[in-house]
Amino acid sequence: MASGGDDLSGVAGRYASALFDLATEQGSADEVAQALAGFGALIDESADLKRLVKSPVFSAEEQIKALGPVLAGADISGIAANFIRLVASKRRLFVLPDMIVAYKQLHDASKGLVRAEVTVAAPLADHHESALREALAGVTGGKTVGLDVKVDPSIIGGLVVKLGSRMVDASLKTKLNSIRTRMKEVG
Repeated sequence: MASGGDDLSGVAGRYASALFDLATEQGSADEVAQALAGFGALIDESADLKRLVKSPVFSAEEQIKALGPVLAGADISGIAANFIRLVASKRRLFVLPDMIVAYKQLHDASKGLVRAEVTVAAPLADHHESALREALAGVTGGKTVGLDVKVDPSIIGGLVVKLGSRMVDASLKTKLNSIRTRMKEVG
C-alpha cells in the first residue's frame, strides 16, 4: 500500500487503499483515477446526485438502482463502476467523495506527483503557471507538481498556495487586513 504521508486509516482511506491495490494489480490505476475524478465532478455538478450520495433516506438498493444510468451515461464501467456499486451496497456512499480524494492521493504518490492548491485573483498566464510549478518543485525536492488553480477575485491580488500541510498566504487581502490590524493597535 502506497502512502504519501496522509492518514489512510479512516473508512475512506481503507476503501481507497483496497481499490488502489486492486487497480494497480489489474494495471488500471490510471483509468480508475480518471473514472473516479469524472464521477466526483458529476457529484459536484448535480444537486440530485449529491443528494443521492449524501442522504441516508435512500436504501442501498435504491442507490444502486439510481447509479446504474448515471454510471452508464458517464461511461464509467469496470473496476470503478463496481467499486461505486460496492460502496453503495455497504451503505457508505456518503463517504465516496472522501474515498475519491484518498484514491487520487495514492495515485499521485505512486507517480511521484505532489498536488498544490493555488488560489489566485485572476487566471494565471502560462508562463506564470510554469514558473510557479518550478518554484514548488524546488520546495518538494524536485517532485512533479500538479496545480489545482482556483480563481477567487476576493483575494484582490497575490496568491494563496497550499502544498500538503503547508500553506503560504501571499494575498493582497491578507496583507491589507494585517496592516489594518496593526494600525488599530497603534491608534
